[in-house]
Amino acid sequence: MEFAEIKIRSYDGSLDRARLEVLERRCEVGPSHVFLFSDTMGDPICRIRNSPLYIMLVAELNHELVGVIQGSIKVVTLRELAKVGYILGLRVSPSHRRKGIGSSLVQHLEEWFIGNQVDYAYMATEKDNNASVNLFVNKLQYVKFRTPAILVHPVKSRPLKMSSKVEIFKINEENADYLYRRYMGLTEFFPADIDKVLGNKLSLGTWVACDRGERDQFGQNGYFPMNWAMLSVWNSGGLFKLRIGKAPVSCIVYSEVLKVIDKAFECINMPTLLRNLFDPFGFYFLYGVHQEGPTSGKMIRALCKYVHNMAQVDGDCKMVVTELGRYDERVRPHIPYWRLLSCLEDLWCIKALKSEDIDSFNELTRIPQTRPLFVDPRENMLIRAIRKPLDATSPATAISNREPPPSVTARYEIVPVAHGIEFSYYCFSSLRLQPSTATGNYFSGHRHALQNLAKRGEALMELSQF
Repeated sequence: MEFAEIKIRSYDGSLDRARLEVLERRCEVGPSHVFLFSDTMGDPICRIRNSPLYIMLVAELNHELVGVIQGSIKVVTLRELAKVGYILGLRVSPSHRRKGIGSSLVQHLEEWFIGNQVDYAYMATEKDNNASVNLFVNKLQYVKFRTPAILVHPVKSRPLKMSSKVEIFKINEENADYLYRRYMGLTEFFPADIDKVLGNKLSLGTWVACDRGERDQFGQNGYFPMNWAMLSVWNSGGLFKLRIGKAPVSCIVYSEVLKVIDKAFECINMPTLLRNLFDPFGFYFLYGVHQEGPTSGKMIRALCKYVHNMAQVDGDCKMVVTELGRYDERVRPHIPYWRLLSCLEDLWCIKALKSEDIDSFNELTRIPQTRPLFVDPRENMLIRAIRKPLDATSPATAISNREPPPSVTARYEIVPVAHGIEFSYYCFSSLRLQPSTATGNYFSGHRHALQNLAKRGEALMELSQF
């Protein structure tokens, strides 16, 4: 009879805040040996607070908080202007799953959407999250809609070198609003209140890149150069922090060794997240990434380096993140990312909430994506992107659960690759560091020994791909 006792109601900060923190700790993100936690800094609804309209619902069972869900509403461009409701933050206590609590929370949130004249509800999850896909697609009749990529690039300990041929400058909110409405107003999920997004205190600004010498004429009398690019930056660290907890001893040793490497070899330019693995950190989110012209890819690359150097000065920011739709293939090759931290195929699912919208909905979901996708920074979900690399099911890309044998000595190898320097393998047993023989700016030797260790499942880790 437990189903009859489930109570769904709106979140009450004075009553639920402490209990919600307990629920969040129970619903850890990531596998059992390394947990990723979000620190909302005392504001559980921080991720939806900047939306035009939002709500958080909680589920109680026998006076215990056993579930939570968040939702927000806004007007966006689909085939035409539509009011959409975004579902996020669904959590159910592990000891109370498979009791219909998750379904009940979603259905109550959909009722709130309908009461606010929402046309479509949508949600995002990892493509291989079978439990989530089964709930929304198989049980609640959501339809798989888009598969964007979440690209994550760690901030290095030293600034990146900027091109002298590209000029970057900041534009004001009014000009940014004009450019976005003119060039991205027809992209999918473009927010009608883009002015509110640009004017938010978490939006650090909008920058434009063009060839040197074109800046003074940019936008004058309607003139725009043949090649240019723009993007805006959202400081997600101003909302919440991320941290890694309950990691094994081997991971702690790994973090300490990286600090030694960073001090000893300045040419490596170590990602700050890896150097300080257990410190809470924030991240910048790039949104409204757009380019014009056949050679504007270099402008995108320059803008990404510029934002990286902003984040490097910030100190609190450890990652730069963006999310792009499948159709954004012109932009994506020019955005640097770390494959191990990125989610190259996220999943968005959508559902029509009004019967009169069914025909338009069927056409919307049946036709492949033909326009870029605008990802609202108020709703970005980095946690989905960084769950995957923490998974230790693959011995080549994760820390083994076993401790390395005493005979293994700390070694590393850096080899030149086509698109930069790949920090391939790292094996450790103590804080003592024994580098292989140096040749120029690269280090050689011992690849076969490391590969043999990997085959035996010893503690190996693929650190990064630049």
